[in-house]
Amino acid sequence: QVQLVESGGGLVQPGGSLRLSCTASGRTFSTTAVGWFRQAPGKERDFVATIGWSSIFTSYADSVKGRFTISRDNAKNTAYLQMNNLKPEDTAVYYCAAAILPTRSLGNYDYWGQGTQVTVSS
Repeated sequence: QVQLVESGGGLVQPGGSLRLSCTASGRTFSTTAVGWFRQAPGKERDFVATIGWSSIFTSYADSVKGRFTISRDNAKNTAYLQMNNLKPEDTAVYYCAAAILPTRSLGNYDYWGQGTQVTVSS
């Protein structure tokens, strides 16, 4: 199986940037799709972005398209979420997850990290 650990969250002002990292262990990482999800207090966990094993295919939620970029470096067993022009509504706990195929469906992800807090506030 795959173990995932997120890092890079923190407090940032509106319009600022953060880069989240998701470090994985497990021999299957290079052939596993990665997704990023987020969950604000009192709300359901929502899809943010996903990337296939080769990095050729990516998909984004409309709310983050043009602002966020998902990427991965299989040699480093790491996936990233570059977040630019952050807005207060981006405030949430961000989770990375692994699936067989890139998908927006939360239920298709079998492995999850512990989450990292992102707070966007003045």
